[in-house]
Amino acid sequence: MPLINVQLFEGRSTEIKRELAQALTAEACRVLGCGKDAVDIIFTDIKRSDWARAGELWSDK
Repeated sequence: MPLINVQLFEGRSTEIKRELAQALTAEACRVLGCGKDAVDIIFTDIKRSDWARAGELWSDK
């Protein structure tokens, strides 16, 4: 049912991603009334040089 895309700066550990996946799954199930098998989550690691805010690369901050 739901597909949740999470984009993060690279470097987060597998343990952190696992904990976030469990929390997002639990909350999606609570709100949507679905089973956890219906929830998919995709993590995308982004380099700081590939992300900008207000015209400035995060790698330049």
